[in-house]
Amino acid sequence: MAIAKNNLKTIHVLAPARICLFGDHQDYLGLPVIACAINRQIILIGEPNTNKEFIFNLPDINSKRSFSIYENFENLQAGDFFASALRRLRKYGCIPNMGYSITIQGNIPVNAGVSSSSAIVVAWVHFLLKTFGCDREITSEFISQLAYEAEVLEHHSPGGKMDQYTIGIGNIVFIETGDRFNYELIGETLDGMVLGESGIAKDTIGLLGSSKSNAIKAIQIIQDKEANFVLEKASIKDYDNYKALLPNALKPYFYAAIQNHTITQKALRALKDTTLNYPLIGDLINQHHRILRDDLKLTVPKIDAMIDAAVDAGAYGAKIIGSGGGGCIVALCPIHLQDKISIAIKKAGAKDAYPVYVAKGTEIIIDA
Repeated sequence: MAIAKNNLKTIHVLAPARICLFGDHQDYLGLPVIACAINRQIILIGEPNTNKEFIFNLPDINSKRSFSIYENFENLQAGDFFASALRRLRKYGCIPNMGYSITIQGNIPVNAGVSSSSAIVVAWVHFLLKTFGCDREITSEFISQLAYEAEVLEHHSPGGKMDQYTIGIGNIVFIETGDRFNYELIGETLDGMVLGESGIAKDTIGLLGSSKSNAIKAIQIIQDKEANFVLEKASIKDYDNYKALLPNALKPYFYAAIQNHTITQKALRALKDTTLNYPLIGDLINQHHRILRDDLKLTVPKIDAMIDAAVDAGAYGAKIIGSGGGGCIVALCPIHLQDKISIAIKKAGAKDAYPVYVAKGTEIIIDA
């Protein structure tokens, strides 16, 4: 049993942003993804108060709220992850017995495909477990799982575990997203990344919904007619063999599912090599992006211009991050070109661009 002591300390929790490197639009098909935590972060600072309340201040979005530590939240409001986390953690013996004033701020782009909201949830879960304890051993994996339960299960959301586990565990992670969920740490460094912010909000609901439904329809048609078809084992030969069974409108989604899975498997092998082949990894990033752009139609002109500018300036590869329609891009480039490529991306219309690095997962950075 892991029990934390209430000792009237100020708690500082850090949770990083995350980038999906390979496997965008694969998790809803039960296919694996490769993601990494980066050094943009949310910082949660909890200071004890005498009010028996959690008092939240989120200056980055000009938001404040408070509620009693005894509130049970029988009826959750959509998107209320502070409530859902507290409700879920009580099931594991995490019972608050004093109030805290909590400030949450950071430098993660909002609504940009790098999981700012999940970083807040992970930080809040980590804070609650650190401060009030629970009836389980508190590990990075446990923090990640509870953040997933709070963000997805409590709200009956269709989301997966990539965001919470990447943020909770950190570094570069290969995640099996299907029924046999598993993860593997596959690296701690990937030098030469640049994050570019388009300034255009990502379109999670629209693009994710249509891509998901079309991909699932295509695969279901194949499986209904070919009982032996297994997506996880499919190759481009299977696309050639089965595409005639599909209406033209669904063929790109079937192709994308198979080809992106193939690319992710190649990237896994490349990222596990003792010496990283950066041009190869960059080429795989480019291949992945072309499918997201040409087959799934996830980009917008500004994103295309930013990616073209990065590659023209010397990047090994570049891709859109997340559900699409806007958000961010990531470029992989020689380290000595990071500043040059950041400038090129900004000149192409980006709101901002800057070097980023692989980061550790959530951590208590001060407990004093």
